[in-house]
Amino acid sequence: MAEQFDLSHFEKSMIIREMNYADIDAILEMQRLCFPGMDPWKEEQLRSHLGVFPQGQMVAELDGTVIGSCSSLLINFDEYDDRHTWDDVTDAGYITNHNPDGYNMYGIEVMVHPEYRRMKVGQRLYEARKELARELNLKSIIIGGRIPNYHKHADEMSPREYVDSVSRHKIYDPVLTFQLMNGFQLMRINPNYLQDDLASGKYATLMEWNNVDYKPISKRHFKTSLPVRICVVQYLMRAIKSFDDLASQVEYFVDVASDAHSDFVVFPEIFTTQLMSFLNEPSPSQAVRKLTEYTPQYIELFTDLAVRYNVNIIGGSHFVKEEDDEIYNIAYLFRRDGSIDKQYKIHITPNERKWWGISAGDSVRVFDTDCGKIAIQICYDIEFPELARIATDMGANIIFTPFCTEDRQGYLRVRYCAQARAVENQIYTVISGTVGNLPQTENMDIQYAQSGIFAPSDFEFARDGIVGETNANLEMVLIGDVDLEILRRQRQNGTVKQLKDRRHDVYRVEYKKD
Repeated sequence: MAEQFDLSHFEKSMIIREMNYADIDAILEMQRLCFPGMDPWKEEQLRSHLGVFPQGQMVAELDGTVIGSCSSLLINFDEYDDRHTWDDVTDAGYITNHNPDGYNMYGIEVMVHPEYRRMKVGQRLYEARKELARELNLKSIIIGGRIPNYHKHADEMSPREYVDSVSRHKIYDPVLTFQLMNGFQLMRINPNYLQDDLASGKYATLMEWNNVDYKPISKRHFKTSLPVRICVVQYLMRAIKSFDDLASQVEYFVDVASDAHSDFVVFPEIFTTQLMSFLNEPSPSQAVRKLTEYTPQYIELFTDLAVRYNVNIIGGSHFVKEEDDEIYNIAYLFRRDGSIDKQYKIHITPNERKWWGISAGDSVRVFDTDCGKIAIQICYDIEFPELARIATDMGANIIFTPFCTEDRQGYLRVRYCAQARAVENQIYTVISGTVGNLPQTENMDIQYAQSGIFAPSDFEFARDGIVGETNANLEMVLIGDVDLEILRRQRQNGTVKQLKDRRHDVYRVEYKKD
């Protein structure tokens, strides 16, 4: 029997999905409609949400049109002051304080386009949040809810009396009533929560939904630790006769790092120029081109060592000729699972241009490892604070800096800047340099280094912000532990909080490759 109607013409598609960058303009416009008189999101805040915790950012879509959205992050709620504000818990809307191991989801906004209300869009978004909380085995969802009708009753009752009346269905509040109907329970009322929410008198109801499926990992509660062991190689440059000689020295240090159960071993910048000692090429620019011919052997060596010795290797840096016939100074990350990544040196020194004709890279990379996110900034690059700030905003907890300096002044520029980056960004920094000499190799004849591991300067970190340092100008290794959990806690509760206290309203660092 033939159908009279094509039902596809009548169907509608309502879905809840993860937010993406293409949704940002629609969300900004929707927020202006939903919250007139209040400061809307900035584009860079929404981009930060997607970069930090994409799972927690959701939209409701009807027939391809975004009609609702919600944003959230994960925290350990007991680390926050009882009277926290919206800015406190969201890092001023950028959620860079998101804790992937947090027990609680904190909802920071839900909105529905005015033309699509009464379609249970908000309820669908709340249910999607609850499903994510179950999936991630979170203890609860917490929200700081507005009470937008309070201004109509502020002259006759206190916020507590208003909330009590709404809870007993004597007064209707579009936000609080909705939250109560969706299973959230009142914890307390926070004053001065959102400064531009005049309709709520700046008050917010702190509400919680408990996940009854939550499975506690342990009945005991500890201050956790996430240690990472780093082996820094201070490498002696000396004449060798073959690539095998270099490979033998490198394997020795990787073996030392592995025996110490290191998670990372880091070599210095362009230490492979040691190969020039037997290339017999007097012209520096031609010697570099001959050096690049060893790139396949270099990569094969370090990949094999990383897997065989079960340690992540920052392979110093090496001059590489690429398809454009340009030569770049590249640091490779050789992971112990056999995968490889690379970071181009972005700022080329005058000497590198003059003697070797090195070309500059143009992107800041942050790499996932089995010990969290790291970045590599080669020598001169650590002297530009913007790069470290960009890497930190991308999630890096450790910045490795292979370096090569010929005198104490050059070395101190690298060292002081690495220590400054650790303080400014509340991260760990690691510098690894070359010592010794190559008398017959032009522009690599002398070396000066004192390698080290540096931390932010606060009580829970090493004294003077120095985890460890080598002796100057001696070939040796430095092995030290850094704790990523202490780093996370100090970003939240330290004596000073450089990341949280940045004045986003006054200045910003813009990464043009974003």
